[in-house]
Amino acid sequence: MASCSTISGNAFRCYSETLRSAPRQQQQCGRVTMPNHSSLFSFNSSPIIAQTLGASPSRRSIPVRAKMAASEGSIKGSNRMLVFVPPHPLIKHWISVLRNDQTPCPIFRSAIAELGRLLMYEASREWLPTVVGEIMSPMGAAASVEFIDPREPIAVVPILRAGLALAEHASTVLPANKIYHLGISRDEETLLPSVYLNKLPDEFPDNSRVFLVDPMLATGGTIIAAMDLLKERGLSVQQIKVICAVAAPPALSKLNEKYPGLHVYTGIIDPEVNEKGFIIPGLGDPGDRSFGT
Repeated sequence: MASCSTISGNAFRCYSETLRSAPRQQQQCGRVTMPNHSSLFSFNSSPIIAQTLGASPSRRSIPVRAKMAASEGSIKGSNRMLVFVPPHPLIKHWISVLRNDQTPCPIFRSAIAELGRLLMYEASREWLPTVVGEIMSPMGAAASVEFIDPREPIAVVPILRAGLALAEHASTVLPANKIYHLGISRDEETLLPSVYLNKLPDEFPDNSRVFLVDPMLATGGTIIAAMDLLKERGLSVQQIKVICAVAAPPALSKLNEKYPGLHVYTGIIDPEVNEKGFIIPGLGDPGDRSFGT
């Protein structure tokens, strides 16, 4: 089950949970404004565990048929931007480690990588295409299987340089993914973004699913610039999910205005951005703290 509250306009903040035993008649609806979290509306979520199954050459394999995993269609109002804040205790733990100004660089980098792994796991629920069929188990019995379809493109686009740390464990969650690097810097005075490295393809393959990874959604300039580049290469908002450690209202408002229907997964939403473009209380500069430079 997941719960959502309105951030601004048609943007919603959602708390994704796996408590599926709650009776449907207990669901409640309400529209609120940030940061009031008391009035929520809920929807059912059916988790899908992404898993790869390696087949030994000596084992008999059976052709499989493709089946698309269900999308988050249980959420009504698909034209609204949805912001998911999973309430997993490990996510809260790693956010707390990242916030601590005493956390040394190696621990910070490890923590942000673990946070990214958990957020991408949550974001992949009901979104990745699967194939089903039968394989032979080591006990000599046929077993029904379902695993991620390797024919459907999955890509991770980390925004350098901090995005590299948040996406470090992507390959442990997403099988057969490709990584496209995108370097965007922000002018310290104007806070405007500038692209200095672009390794994106001229056009993404059909049916691609892309995780756009940027640790901090503060003023929104960088993430909007990245979204524009993905859109120019043939992707729709339904093919993109944004992964971030911390988000703030200015960036979420801009995303909602320009890209309704987008899904954002974040560890936490902080209330404000200061005059220098940093999220408060935030966790500092994740690039500097990850790489020590």
